[in-house]
Amino acid sequence: MPTAHLTKTTVDALAPSERVSIVYDTELTGFGVRVTPTGSKSWIIEYRPGGGRKSATKRMTLAPTTLLTAYEARKKARELLAAARLGEDPAGKRSKNRDVSTFREFSERYLSEEADIKLKERTVANYRIYFRKHANPRIGALKLNMVTKADIARLHRLIGKDKPATANRVVEVISSLYRYAETAGEVEEGFNPTRGIKHFRERTRERFLSMDELQRLGVTLRLAETRGLPWDVDEKKPTAKHHAKLENRQTAFSPYVIAAIRLLLFTGCRLREILHMKWEDIDFDRGLLVLPESKTGKRFVVLNGPALNVLNGLDRFSSYVIMADNPDKPRSDLKRPWDRITKHAGLQGLRIHDLRHSFASVGAAGGMGLPIVGKLLGHTQAQTTARYAHLDNDPLKRASERIASTIAGALGDN
Repeated sequence: MPTAHLTKTTVDALAPSERVSIVYDTELTGFGVRVTPTGSKSWIIEYRPGGGRKSATKRMTLAPTTLLTAYEARKKARELLAAARLGEDPAGKRSKNRDVSTFREFSERYLSEEADIKLKERTVANYRIYFRKHANPRIGALKLNMVTKADIARLHRLIGKDKPATANRVVEVISSLYRYAETAGEVEEGFNPTRGIKHFRERTRERFLSMDELQRLGVTLRLAETRGLPWDVDEKKPTAKHHAKLENRQTAFSPYVIAAIRLLLFTGCRLREILHMKWEDIDFDRGLLVLPESKTGKRFVVLNGPALNVLNGLDRFSSYVIMADNPDKPRSDLKRPWDRITKHAGLQGLRIHDLRHSFASVGAAGGMGLPIVGKLLGHTQAQTTARYAHLDNDPLKRASERIASTIAGALGDN
């Protein structure tokens, strides 16, 4: 935890970072200043009501640093922390004496004070979508302590009609928000309207590419990076006559886009792991990719011959292997080129993530064993790899066929 003797000079010198940060005072335990990525700064205190270790730590914002001097904030913090050691709950007391936040208002506070600090950037981005697109339009105007279990159940059913998995994730995010709201003293202890909401059964989508489909994808990738893929024009529109002739309506794809797709196929990595990969993460001598932050934490990915060939064929104009339009930032997705590639290859509906499934299916069907396949994919739980168990049985089927054929031959049934 960063610490400093908090004075006007030290606080003014604090620079914002990509995430919300907190600097704690070296003199008064529990007193600090919070700095947001936008540069706003606020005095805060952290304490356990009654001073007991069994009590959950609470955080309370005192005021922006522009409204209280360091001396005034320290004095106020000392008073409140002393009261907390005697059993009082300053945050809870203040919460009762002011209007309760709406769900929408507190969702922003939860993201900045809790999620931004503890969760990965991509996870926080998903949380923002869940709030903005699903939760806030329906319960955002309600006071935080007035949201009922019926409200959450109604929201869950509404989303779950078309997207059961998304509905489950939204409820999980709302539950996390209320756990933090309790810690922050915004709602009474134990208040969580998501409690008891039963999740929808999620249908796992396991699409594996056949050898024929892989061949079609390979032909399309080679065409996309050389001559290019044709693009469609609505001939009914008046502007159609201004477009290039039919034989000239082809666009070659960026070599980095094609390389990303090939690396997904050859390594079984997740999309973000490839798009965020940097040259410094690659150990060419040992044939390893070191992912400092994957979905399951730091992990090592084996770079086989085909993957290394792809990497060695790329120019290094950016710190990121898959260079984007802005070389200083990672590419966000492959949606547009992927849609055109799958359409040309006759693979509509194939998702990027299905390339990872296909990598696993080839390994399982080849008799490599689920533990090995799981290790290659970076799975931490055996049950995650168990979805490929039916493919792992293929060697048993072949053995059974061979035995039965021998017996049938002896019986003269062939």
